[in-house]
Amino acid sequence: MGRRKQKMVEVDQADYSDADSINSGSTAISDHTLAPEMEIVDSQDFALDKHLDALYEKRGSTRELALTEIVSAFEGHVLLDFIEDRRITLLHQYISSLKRGSAKEACLAARAVGLLAITGGTRSNTHEIMDESIPPLSRSLTSGPDAVRIFVVDSLAIVTFVGSNNWEETESTMKVIWEIIHPKSRSKAGTITKPSSAVLVAALCAWTFLLTTLTGWRVDLDMWIEMISFLCNLLEKGDRAVRIAAGEAIAVIFEIVVAGKLSTVTDDLESVEDMPAKPKWFMYLSSLKEKIISLVSSLSMEAGGKGTDKKSLNAQRDTFQKIHDYLQDGKHPETSLIVSKRQGVLTTSTWIELVQLNFLKRFLGNGFLKHAQDNEFLHNVFDLKAHAESNLTASQKRIARSSGDRLRTQELKKDRHLAQLRKGALMLNAQY
Repeated sequence: MGRRKQKMVEVDQADYSDADSINSGSTAISDHTLAPEMEIVDSQDFALDKHLDALYEKRGSTRELALTEIVSAFEGHVLLDFIEDRRITLLHQYISSLKRGSAKEACLAARAVGLLAITGGTRSNTHEIMDESIPPLSRSLTSGPDAVRIFVVDSLAIVTFVGSNNWEETESTMKVIWEIIHPKSRSKAGTITKPSSAVLVAALCAWTFLLTTLTGWRVDLDMWIEMISFLCNLLEKGDRAVRIAAGEAIAVIFEIVVAGKLSTVTDDLESVEDMPAKPKWFMYLSSLKEKIISLVSSLSMEAGGKGTDKKSLNAQRDTFQKIHDYLQDGKHPETSLIVSKRQGVLTTSTWIELVQLNFLKRFLGNGFLKHAQDNEFLHNVFDLKAHAESNLTASQKRIARSSGDRLRTQELKKDRHLAQLRKGALMLNAQY
């Protein structure tokens, strides 16, 4: 499938449920103890079956309410048992609501399609979900209210990420999304509609998310250069949200495609004495990289004026500082997220992993941690590493924590120093 297979390692810490804390003298759990839990599961399945039946109703408000309840249930739980014999029935009803419903119903239906795919992500028939949902989703993406298009492009990215068996299938969906990002690139004749900022951001994020499944140089050079050049223009002309989305796309392209291509030629030139002059494409890409480094450096230190949205400005500065550090020095962004004390810590150390994490966190919303804990598909996407303290004695843990505190203090001092340097640069720019 269009993703890397990774492993999950558990962390042995003290965040146990009641079941975990049962001692060896009470391991024989009676049917009466399990009964309440079984009743809850049965009750949920019964309620969801009622909501599924309601999707056949003619009244749009009834279908909207049913979809709201279904989406909420799929966000908060990994309902593998429920979808086992209902997967295609659910999918067909979602697609029906996408086609005939109001804007609200269409948004809910598109989201429900994505949640269905990610819930059954490790099953063999996720490819069938992708095949049946991509045509109606693609049609809904080309026109209609912005809200619907945003939900649709998210769902389109998810079903492809989950269900694709090869790069060609993923590339086909990316082409559909790229034509929303860059309407003039459309291969078919038709009305070209410039996307709103919100739709453009959603499409850029979805396209970049799918790009993370690419390995190596797969598309012809001219196409990559055209894409990078277009994204550079967005860095100069777009609003902050567009700039950030375009910047992350550029970072992923360089990490997967350009860095390897440039380093290969550089290594050849250094290892062969009589190597001919560098090829033109190498010179062009190197020049383009220098231009991008200059742009992202400016964006990482952009001054805010009166009435500036400080939250979005800080997000821009932070993102472009990371991109600058990567392009200039090869430093990858690193993040960590505690999934649960008992289960593990999710870490990222590449742009690919960071983009995948951010997209799935945004798509699943408040349900992300639950899915990260219980959804086997997410276990295969992310590398949940064991906590360093899991196998240490009490005294060893104290030493490890003390060392960690010193390292964190050093990192904070370094961050404050960099912040002061940036502030000084901003004040200097303001004087001129």
